[in-house]
Amino acid sequence: MEVQKEGTENKMGVMPVNRLLLSMSVPMIISMLVQALYNVVDSVFVSKISEDALTAVSIAFPMQNLMIAVSSGIGVGMNALLSRSLGERNFDRANRTAGQGIFLNAVGCGIFILLGIFAMDFFVSTQTGVDTIREPSAAYLKICCICSFGLFTQVTFERLLQSTGRTFYAMITQGTGAVLNIILDPILIFGLFGMPKLGVAGAAAATVIGQCAAGTLAVFFNFKKNPDLQFGRHYLRPQKQISLRVLAIGVPSILMMSIGSVMTFAMNQILFAFSTTAVAVFGAYFKLQSFFFMPIFGLNNGMVPVVAFNLGAGKRDRMHKTIKYSMFYAVGIMLIGFAVFQLAPDLLLKAFDASEDMLAIGVPALRTISLSFLVAGFCVISGSACQALGKSMYSLWISLGRQLLALVPIAWLLSKTGNLEAVWLAFPLAEIVSLILSILFLRKALKGIPWGTEAK
Repeated sequence: MEVQKEGTENKMGVMPVNRLLLSMSVPMIISMLVQALYNVVDSVFVSKISEDALTAVSIAFPMQNLMIAVSSGIGVGMNALLSRSLGERNFDRANRTAGQGIFLNAVGCGIFILLGIFAMDFFVSTQTGVDTIREPSAAYLKICCICSFGLFTQVTFERLLQSTGRTFYAMITQGTGAVLNIILDPILIFGLFGMPKLGVAGAAAATVIGQCAAGTLAVFFNFKKNPDLQFGRHYLRPQKQISLRVLAIGVPSILMMSIGSVMTFAMNQILFAFSTTAVAVFGAYFKLQSFFFMPIFGLNNGMVPVVAFNLGAGKRDRMHKTIKYSMFYAVGIMLIGFAVFQLAPDLLLKAFDASEDMLAIGVPALRTISLSFLVAGFCVISGSACQALGKSMYSLWISLGRQLLALVPIAWLLSKTGNLEAVWLAFPLAEIVSLILSILFLRKALKGIPWGTEAK
């Protein structure tokens, strides 16, 4: 395998910052948009079964999000340490970091396989006793968890491509998985072309098949198209020091993303007190907002290795510029999202075969929740910048403050008014808390970074 020579310079240290950020991020933004599309298409097809089927997928989201949190969180820790090692030209540590990231994600995958076998019926029953919701939700989650090796492989090896600046290949892998999922959804859900009619379980089967295909392709690209890394067996053996450094960055990220699972679980309980339709609206919102948040996550995936690389290389000006450009683009994306949610909430909901009752609840919900979009872009980039700077605990506190310490308590208190529309106000109110925390912690992270020699 070809290995990067120590005399060559990675593009993350020399390319003009704006062009570098776009070259790193645009492929990931495109792949994230495709990802958002198949998330929505998944629910659109399921909604054609019934509103209860849509609710079943909605209450499965917290566990799905937890899987993504574990795989992505480990990936964040691996990504940040690996990119910093490349910036410091420590190629041996970069290879060992990649190996430990693979090992840690394999352990995480094993845990979710066991949960899929033994715990899904219990998890779903804690949220609802309605059989038409509970049974398809449990079936959906069992398939996703037991076959989670596809997700963990995909996330791990895509992060390796991202951390070495090969985001184009990561875009291809994500796009392949997403397109395959979209094609298989109607075939497996409704039993087309002689396939069995699997209903909600068919949506899960389409998802894991897409993940397995994407994971296989990501492994191929790393072995054939990524000369910056080597994958010898000795790198895959447990190495305590490297694993702990990956986890030091990754665990706060896991906790930060897992907070979303706890928040969704809690919000579902609050909304079930009003109606199952309110839960379906909340689930539809989460699918729809991904069209605007997922591109920002793609922007993050391009930003984090650039910031981490230049942190390792001591190039302060490039790091600052990367964060500023990222914030500019993120705010712009969220302003577009705000306009769409304000102007056409009914059209968005009709994609899910929304009933009159669902429209009556959903239209004011989308308009109220989207007020949070006005500052959300700044907050998301601030949290990711803290992670790239090695201050993952700051990101955790930003997310914790918004989703648990603010959003859930405010929503619970507003629910006591008996007015469902008041509950949605919790989202913009919580985002104000997030904005304050983001400003405070990002400034602290930037001031606390020791710098080497400034690059010219």
